[in-house]
Amino acid sequence: MNPSTPARAFLALALTVLITTPCSASDWPAWRGPTMDGHAAAGQNPPLKWSESEGVLWRTPVRGRGHGSPTVVGAHVYLATADLETEEQLVLCHDRGTGKKLWETVVHRENLNTKGHRISSQASSDVVSDGERLYVNFLNNGAIYTTALDATGKQLWQRRVSDFQVHQGFGSSPVLYQSIVLVSADHRGGGKLTGLNKLTGEIVWQQDRPPVANYASPAVVHAAGKTQAVLAGCNKVESFDPLTGKKLWSIDGSTEETVLTAVTDGSRVFIGGGYPKNHTMAIEADGSGKIAWENTTRAYVPSMLMKEGHLFAVLDTGRAVCWKAATGEELWSEKVDREFYGSPVMVDSRIYVTSKAGVTSVFEATPQKFTLLAQNTLGDESFSTPAICDNRIYIRSAKTDPTRQEYLWCVGE
Repeated sequence: MNPSTPARAFLALALTVLITTPCSASDWPAWRGPTMDGHAAAGQNPPLKWSESEGVLWRTPVRGRGHGSPTVVGAHVYLATADLETEEQLVLCHDRGTGKKLWETVVHRENLNTKGHRISSQASSDVVSDGERLYVNFLNNGAIYTTALDATGKQLWQRRVSDFQVHQGFGSSPVLYQSIVLVSADHRGGGKLTGLNKLTGEIVWQQDRPPVANYASPAVVHAAGKTQAVLAGCNKVESFDPLTGKKLWSIDGSTEETVLTAVTDGSRVFIGGGYPKNHTMAIEADGSGKIAWENTTRAYVPSMLMKEGHLFAVLDTGRAVCWKAATGEELWSEKVDREFYGSPVMVDSRIYVTSKAGVTSVFEATPQKFTLLAQNTLGDESFSTPAICDNRIYIRSAKTDPTRQEYLWCVGE
């Protein structure tokens, strides 16, 4: 059953309150966008169709390589990247209107990780902005560091958050909530979930995590009447007060390794995993420990979307799925493409999602049906999520022939 109109209004207000920054609705300031749940601002009409020769407002080469998605705030677009030739991890700033590179800041020199999965990158965190400062995570020299920059690229502070033993790699983005920067660093040596003071970088609180490899970013959600930082993986799903670090609840479940970031319908949180068990899971967020429903669908890397009582997912394998949020009843499942690492973005009832091959599929997604509207190719390799704001789409992808070169693309009319 869909939530009532007052309930929907309350949820919308709760999500708005989470973004306590001067960023506007025409920005994409964080991992998963302005409301941190994969929804672009409503009422936009971004393009349906484009190609390398049509609909591209600008394209600019990106130094190095990374999986982090574009962050769009004010007049600027920010990216995290790593240049293996110079052994540098950097934040890049480009002009939003033209794509011209305005500045670059080297955050770390040398000591880049060379182990892990063959497709992992040394810059998989999104840059996050509060409208005045930038925050980014990097794995360097056997540890996770969070760094804050000002709008000119000047380093304000840097904090060593946790040791880190590499299994596949590291990809968690910082998450802002009021005065706190949340950073997750799960690994086989025993990780940390940390709350940093966003102005100084001082550790406000820290929670130990099990000694298991995991890759998820925390999700700040308003569910069961309270604001919670939810993190799945390491064979647990746990909830914390984002300001104090107090553990609100913890259940055994999920699986060892997750990548996606949790979402909520205001009552439940929805997570998924892919190693060693494939599953999608709905958990009551009231601390009761009750699992509302669970199935064996592999929702592993791309994060999911919640809209009006329905859960939408684009699976790693390329199928799009819609479930009833309350019961887990599957309403439809359709093939879109194959091999997805980026997450879907919803604009009203349209979903945009980019495959590893650089193909962005656009489909209309309602509980009644799936309708493929267009498929558009930029480059031939992509691991990041599109940013959609102010009727434009920002995509990070690469051309691999004759040599690999990444680009940042701006698509619009």
